[in-house]
Amino acid sequence: MLSFLLTALSVLIGFLLQTAVFPAVVPLHVFPNLLIILTAANGFMKEENVGIVVGFFCGLLYDVFFGGTIGFYALLNTYVGFLNGKFSRVFYPEDIKLPLALITISDLTCSLVSYDFLFLIWGKLEFSYYLLHVILPETVVTLIATLLFYPPILKMNEWLRLRQRKKEY
Repeated sequence: MLSFLLTALSVLIGFLLQTAVFPAVVPLHVFPNLLIILTAANGFMKEENVGIVVGFFCGLLYDVFFGGTIGFYALLNTYVGFLNGKFSRVFYPEDIKLPLALITISDLTCSLVSYDFLFLIWGKLEFSYYLLHVILPETVVTLIATLLFYPPILKMNEWLRLRQRKKEY
């Protein structure tokens, strides 16, 4: 129950930071995708099922407040959580290379899929502009944000895991 509450709180805080705080504070027009960081991290730290649930709710939050179509980001983030959960068997907390790679690939893939389904279908063919001014800068900023936000997420996960082990004994 505590794990669920802390995960829900982290999703809410990540959503508020991504959508309300960063746009007001950061002078750039590109912000880190904290919801992808949370979805991917919960997927590979825990397992597919947790990644799916966290991804669905992260995406649904974004859909309800900013999406043109309810369900697009929910489905996209659900897949991100599921696919990152496949790496839970090779996840080692002390190695940051896998989380950095998975979160970067997840953000890049989500941006490309978003472009394909939200812009390309409507005939907006400025892919090189979108790639250079939106996709790549967001991916870089998300990578930098991962270095800042991943350690607290990891510490919370490790604390919950230790607490669960103590509870089992």
